[in-house]
Amino acid sequence: MFWDLPVPPWFPIYLSLKVAGLATLVALISGLAVARFQMRRKSFFSKVLDALCTLPMILPPTVLGYYLILVVGRRGILGEWLADMNIEVIFTWQGAVIAATVVVFPLIYKSARAALESVDPRYEDAARTLGASEAKIFFLVTLPLAWRGILAGSMLAFARGMGEFGATLMIAGNIPGRTQTLALAIYDAFQAGDDPKALSLVLLTSFICLSILVAADSFLSARIGGEKRSRSKAKKAQTEASK
Repeated sequence: MFWDLPVPPWFPIYLSLKVAGLATLVALISGLAVARFQMRRKSFFSKVLDALCTLPMILPPTVLGYYLILVVGRRGILGEWLADMNIEVIFTWQGAVIAATVVVFPLIYKSARAALESVDPRYEDAARTLGASEAKIFFLVTLPLAWRGILAGSMLAFARGMGEFGATLMIAGNIPGRTQTLALAIYDAFQAGDDPKALSLVLLTSFICLSILVAADSFLSARIGGEKRSRSKAKKAQTEASK
């Protein structure tokens, strides 16, 4: 088999970046859509949906992996349909993307919802009085004002996807040169007693994730600072108008 060939040392890094990037992209699109739907809703159904969207954040990764196997496994709910379509998920890098997407989805969803709800509704109401559609209001008013928080959440999700282990191991396996990500390569090196390799991979992963966290914090700080300046200007304008 082709995965029996010597594996390039950079492959786990490449695969981790690829899986985390694609998972973050899919989670961003779906999480943003759900966050928009949930925006400022307070019904019981909304609370239940919010809990379901947040559940992957607190469930053990192995539980998530088992759920995914029940859905996309060969004998799962979608297994027969996937087989008829010649789509392989189990023990493939695509399976790793699915696992990582489920794991990182809550991070993007929660940050996107918080960012969208932090936008002053008066801006949206003003756009409605001018005849703008809800789609135009979202893309031209709400989203531009909330993008920093959404981007920060996406960066956190990417960092989380880089370190995904449990769900990925269950659905994609640990096949060198095929589905072995950085986290799985570290586990393999440690199990084999190759401490220098394990340490180098640990330091590399830590550096990448630390860089992302610092960048995300910078975006959040800039967003909070911008909101404070906007409130200060608004109060100043109101004070001058009342004189």
